[in-house]
Amino acid sequence: MVLRRPVFTANHSPCVEDQETLSPHNLLQANPTASSFIPFDPEEKESRFVGRKVPTSCVLCNSSPQIINDVFNFVCRCSDEGDDERVCSLNVVPPLSNEQVVTVVSMLVEKAGPKPASFFFNWAIGQEDYRTFLRLYLAMAGALIYRRNFKMAQEVMRQMVENLAVVGRLKESIDMVLEMQNQGLHLDVHTLNCILRVASSLGSKDLVEYAFMEMVKRNGVSPNSCSFKTLVGFYCRMGSIGDVERMLKMMVETGLCIDNVALTAIISAYSARGCIGRVHGIIETMGKMGLSMNLINYTTLINGLCRRGSVKQAFEALEEMVGKGLKPNVYTHTALINGLCKKGWTERAFRLFLKLVRSDHYKPNVHTYSSMISGYCKEGKMGRAEMLVTRMQEQGLIPNTVTYSTLIDGHCKDGNFTRANELLEEMVGKGCIPNITTYNSIIDGLFKKGRVQEAHALIDSALAQGLKFDRYTYTILITESCKRDNVDQALHLFKQMTAAGCEPDMHTYTTLIAAFCKQGKVRDGERLFDKALKIGLVPSKQTYTSMICGHCKEGNVDAALEVLVKMRDNGCMLDSITYGALISGLCKDSRLDKAHILYEEMLNRGLSPCEVTSVTIAYELCMKENSDIASSLLNKLDKKLWIKIVFILIRKLCSQNKVDLASHFVYKLLDKDVALDSITVAAFTNACYNCNKYSLAAEVSAISSKRKHGPLEDVLVKDDLVAV
Repeated sequence: MVLRRPVFTANHSPCVEDQETLSPHNLLQANPTASSFIPFDPEEKESRFVGRKVPTSCVLCNSSPQIINDVFNFVCRCSDEGDDERVCSLNVVPPLSNEQVVTVVSMLVEKAGPKPASFFFNWAIGQEDYRTFLRLYLAMAGALIYRRNFKMAQEVMRQMVENLAVVGRLKESIDMVLEMQNQGLHLDVHTLNCILRVASSLGSKDLVEYAFMEMVKRNGVSPNSCSFKTLVGFYCRMGSIGDVERMLKMMVETGLCIDNVALTAIISAYSARGCIGRVHGIIETMGKMGLSMNLINYTTLINGLCRRGSVKQAFEALEEMVGKGLKPNVYTHTALINGLCKKGWTERAFRLFLKLVRSDHYKPNVHTYSSMISGYCKEGKMGRAEMLVTRMQEQGLIPNTVTYSTLIDGHCKDGNFTRANELLEEMVGKGCIPNITTYNSIIDGLFKKGRVQEAHALIDSALAQGLKFDRYTYTILITESCKRDNVDQALHLFKQMTAAGCEPDMHTYTTLIAAFCKQGKVRDGERLFDKALKIGLVPSKQTYTSMICGHCKEGNVDAALEVLVKMRDNGCMLDSITYGALISGLCKDSRLDKAHILYEEMLNRGLSPCEVTSVTIAYELCMKENSDIASSLLNKLDKKLWIKIVFILIRKLCSQNKVDLASHFVYKLLDKDVALDSITVAAFTNACYNCNKYSLAAEVSAISSKRKHGPLEDVLVKDDLVAV
């Protein structure tokens, strides 16, 4: 006998009687008849009808002292006739109390057997008044256990779990399931799977792990492939990659294998977390266990690789897929087109797009067109993007919100806000509702162009339409506040963002950290940095550089070097800005040896130092009477940059009346047949006069006057005026 699962809603409250504080054992024993069942002889049908004529109506009056017997007899008659639908139409006026329902269930199991009892039980849990009455389930299950009908008892427990979970009592129902073992019910894997399925649907990691631990580790229930697939799917949705791998390891140890659906979920989850490279090991392991990838698996893998920018590996996966006889569909092609466009290879993407257009089997869909349009928008080829929109409409495809938002974003980046607003009006006119992403593009563009009032007006318009800020909106506003040095407002927006349930990403954290460090509030920046690490975010090169610059600005070079160690440990490469901040900080702290090492390292990596960095280290070395070392460092620069740096260095030394050091570099220029510009000659001459070295000034002036600087030096002179 299989119990029927009723359809119900969650808009009800638990019955008052069910709120009493009882232990699982007491709840079970609250039914006084549950332990005194008499085996029923099916051939003695007439003995089941208690005390009066069997009612035929499905409407019964509860004012009668014989109501329990009336309901009992009615259900028995329906059972004999095999008419369970008639039981479902039972209407007792006024309704039975919870205790009366439990009594009827107990009587039916005791005197009539499981079949009529199941008819009435299904009717009872189909009623809102009794559905969450815990003792009803325990009475039914207890009676079935006594009659050794364990299969139906397990089903009752599963219905209890599902129904009580809706009102937030899943933990209580799990405990009751575990307690039933003391009453003789041996839990099976189907009950475990039911609990795992319900707990995972509620998104409760604690209850999922509690149920798995109690039933598997402590009560010896052996999970099957369905159990593991439920857990793997749950952890994938949660983005908990470590737990996914733990479950897969347990599966392999028990000889179980996931299916293609679970593999798709794993690939998607790893892709979302930026760990798509680790999927290949899982695919290989599962392949050895007999799982062959299908078209959806390959398409998901290709999409993940393209999102990471690994387009070459994506095409290798495509080749492998085709080699197995699987034909790529429109979704496979769309993923590849999207990947190519993100890499800036729009012409290759367009060739693939045309191949899809000419195909007899698959045609581009709205997503395909949107990907291609996005590629052209990123390259600023708005004419081609608009042409594709026209083309897709000719093919009978209707541009969606993503299509319009992509076009609007492209025009905003191109500075064409007139066309962006026209498209906004057009999409509304065609019944395509703009989302917050649509508005974000225009708002961000207006802020970047300094059109602040228009941006705020558009924000008000979006809010008036009932749209809510997303992470990107908050990040735009935080960035704008930081640009205006209003860190307090930025921090307020950050708190508002988290309170609204929008989790900041690393870019948001970096924007705030940089603003704090710029204002000398490095400790506040460190607190945000630590918070980002705790929630699992990975700092970017810009994050580390902001922290290093902040520490160097405060003169705390040791703290900056500690950040450098963390940066390298996390595989984050330094750029010229990071090197420049550290070198400048070390020079100010008179730690020239370390600064020299970092400068050499930067050059060896092929990075070009900025003018300030080169001038700073060269000047400090000269101040330490190491002009030869300074010269050897600068000689590693290309000629144009070397000339520019030397001009600036000479003027800086002259401003300090360091004539001897300045003359060292003046003669370096003259030795390379580089003519001095008038500004440099004037600065050098003035310094010589201040130091009473008139002959040196005359000599350099005479040599310089014989040479005329060419176009290269003309350019350098104009640039250097700003630098000095």
